Amino acid sequence: MYNNFNNPKAFATKALGIFILFFLMSQLVFAHPAPGELNKLSKTEVSYLYVLLGYKHILPWGIDHILFVLSLFLLSPKLKPVLWQATAFTVAHTITLGLSVYKIIVPPTAIVEPVISLSILYVALENIFSPTLKKSRIGIVFLFGLIHGMGFASALSEIGLPQNAYFTSLIMFNVGVELGQLTIIVAAWLFFRKLFLLVAKQITPTPDYRKYIVVPISAIIAVIAVYWTIERIFFR
Repeated sequence: MYNNFNNPKAFATKALGIFILFFLMSQLVFAHPAPGELNKLSKTEVSYLYVLLGYKHILPWGIDHILFVLSLFLLSPKLKPVLWQATAFTVAHTITLGLSVYKIIVPPTAIVEPVISLSILYVALENIFSPTLKKSRIGIVFLFGLIHGMGFASALSEIGLPQNAYFTSLIMFNVGVELGQLTIIVAAWLFFRKLFLLVAKQITPTPDYRKYIVVPISAIIAVIAVYWTIERIFFR
């Protein structure tokens, strides 16, 4: 393991291999059956199908969710802070995903989708203008997670749920989403923390990390989020 740390090129190659492996795994999702065929699947088949569908909803389909999770990671490239944020995000979107699927709340897509892009913009701008991770970030991420959960529910409603395994498929879809998010976090940690800090011969984030990684990438994400917001408000 330590030999890899002394060879940045080898480490980067292995990290890239891991990311490609995860990406290829996401392509294993077969075309989901028509709603009438879902009820013919066993619970094991349903579980497998919906885990993969949930995963693919993040990788590679969910570019907006990918950028949101990446934005959470950038400000503090340590696993513990980003996992706390990811946990808050998970709890929140699980709540609204369940409420939306069971029709307890019926959020309008025309509002949810622009707010999702605005949540990405907010976190990206916070990365640019805030040099440190604030405690309030957990609460903000939780609130945004509630909105993202409604977005997940909209996608899930298009797929449909088998009546004979309704709750199971809902849980498995959520598990797939979490695995997708963890893939992003692990890949980001490998590349942006290990690789960059290794090259800089540092073990903690440096001003160069913020200058060359956090601010430029967050600025790109912010521009994309602005574009999505305008598109989702005025061109849908």
